[in-house]
Amino acid sequence: MTDGQERAWADLAPRYVLEAPRDDAATSVRPGAAIDPGKVWGRRAPLIVEIGSGQGHAIVSAASSRPEVDFLAIEVFTAGLARTMMGAERAAVDNLRLVEANAPEVLQHLLPAASVDELWVFFPDPWHKNKHTKRRLLTPEFATIAAGAIRDGGMLRLATDWEQYARQMREVLDDAPEFARAFEGEWADRFDGRVLTAFERKGARAGRDIRDLAYLRKERG
Repeated sequence: MTDGQERAWADLAPRYVLEAPRDDAATSVRPGAAIDPGKVWGRRAPLIVEIGSGQGHAIVSAASSRPEVDFLAIEVFTAGLARTMMGAERAAVDNLRLVEANAPEVLQHLLPAASVDELWVFFPDPWHKNKHTKRRLLTPEFATIAAGAIRDGGMLRLATDWEQYARQMREVLDDAPEFARAFEGEWADRFDGRVLTAFERKGARAGRDIRDLAYLRKERG
């Protein structure tokens, strides 16, 4: 991190960062470490979680425009979390918390079951080389984990600028018994709650189409 990001971490982490009890790895979450969202945010409100929040542009904008909703940013890169906190402080955001941890473990172990109203996965690493595609986040296993965290009637929203990955996401979630499409046709309309970031502009300039998907969490049996 830069010196400014180091200072931001020291000054702002006590306000924004959730301490996740660790398992073996530095970014793991120990089973049985579930938080009480009502105590963390000091109220009972809808909870939106973003996986891979990067530098926080999307989630800080969303949190500042929707103070009645609670937000959680999940990211493994410390510098990105520092930038997110700096942006949150500038925007005087109080309804945002951050956690430095592996997303599937946050969904499994840190958040209570069925506690998430919306889960966002915007522009995850595409791992576009054939030998790396097995590292992608969106797998049948992840769909099951996400379904456990999202409440009945909640939403899973995704976006990517890699066509092949978009098709993989759609195939995985179409096959997931816990989810149903919340769109008609090939792709969902662009989610108007997602701000246009420099990352998205870069993909568009490279000639890649931005693909959105949206899935509804079905009622539990």
